[in-house]
Amino acid sequence: MKSFNWKLSLLVGIVIAAVIFGGVYFYQQITGGATVTTTGRYETKVTPDQAAVSLQIQTKGLSAEDAKNKNAQIYDDVLTGLIKAGIEMKDIETENYNIYPEYNWSAGYQEIIGYIATNSIKVTTKDFKNVGKIIDAGVDNGATVSYINFELSIDKSNEYKSLVLANASMDAKNKATSIAAGLGKKVGKIVSISTSDYNYYPYPLYRSEMGGTTDVKEVATNIQPTSLDISATVSVVYKIY
Repeated sequence: MKSFNWKLSLLVGIVIAAVIFGGVYFYQQITGGATVTTTGRYETKVTPDQAAVSLQIQTKGLSAEDAKNKNAQIYDDVLTGLIKAGIEMKDIETENYNIYPEYNWSAGYQEIIGYIATNSIKVTTKDFKNVGKIIDAGVDNGATVSYINFELSIDKSNEYKSLVLANASMDAKNKATSIAAGLGKKVGKIVSISTSDYNYYPYPLYRSEMGGTTDVKEVATNIQPTSLDISATVSVVYKIY
């Protein structure tokens, strides 16, 4: 009969106990225990890399077809003017197009007296000196200016979005680490990320309600880019142990 090896049995017992304890600890870290929720925020100012001009074409006609044809003629003239000014087709897009009836209520009932066609065109340029040319091409050919914005291109917006979200996330972690240290604990794994907001708004250099044609042309004579505010907010829940 072989003798019982107590040393081997003890070693196996220790290993089993360590595995069980480690498993329980790991489970508690994931499913139980205290948590801390922090909100990180980061904001900065950036330089816009493009300007956007919105041109509005509005025409009236006795019929929808008449209003549409008049609008199309002005659109063609504006488009020709933009191309001559050096604006590329890829930088010209239609924001909105609509045809609707015009009513007269003076007789006490709804009477259609004609139709109105509207066409909104957005023109973007990375050369701020082109803003005046865009305005001239629009206004001189029968359009009005709805707004002028300093904006970020899609590429730049995505670049800055990554930057501010990363920094906001670091801010959330730093806050969680400080709170945990104050409680004599450490930050563990991430439980959840509940919100992440990226905020960016174009800078309105001009709005149509600010004035008429003369005003918008004066605005275009001295275009100076204005910094844009961008920010991000991230809320994170961490385990602490």
